[in-house]
Amino acid sequence: MEADHIKRHHQHHPNEHQCSSFVAKHIKAPVDIVWSLVRRFDQPQKYKPFVSRCTVEGDLKIGSVREVNVRSGLPATTSQERLELLDDEERILGIKIVGGDHRLKNYASVVTVHPETIDGKPGTLLIESFIVDVPQGNTQDDTCYFVKALINCNLKSLADVSERMALQHQIDPLNRN
Repeated sequence: MEADHIKRHHQHHPNEHQCSSFVAKHIKAPVDIVWSLVRRFDQPQKYKPFVSRCTVEGDLKIGSVREVNVRSGLPATTSQERLELLDDEERILGIKIVGGDHRLKNYASVVTVHPETIDGKPGTLLIESFIVDVPQGNTQDDTCYFVKALINCNLKSLADVSERMALQHQIDPLNRN
């Protein structure tokens, strides 16, 4: 099943100066909870630990641009990112970095969120793929390793937040805001 999702939504075609890969994460929370966080292009700080602030130009439709402030600890302070794809029915989000003070040039990513069963309970398979230029002085392997480490950190945080929300919904099922 994972391979089918990757084949369908996560095919990037890197040139010799780019790298591309994907990360899959199984989250012990229902798909609607996970998607409610992922789809919020205007609020990545809800689960991305390196984002301190986000402001959006536009109306949260395709083409909207967000300005993300990055917490210290990363070799960046800002990133401008454009919403390329938002499909609530298929649960697909695509973004492209269009500016900022970092080394991720021509970065684009696609996130898909899929329902699955984990330990007999509703869960989520999230797949995030990316393509990015390899900065001068780096290798494709180094670049992919760095980007995958950032994605893994974000997805671990997403899993933690989603699983807490799922637990809260189990404790208080009428609290579905």
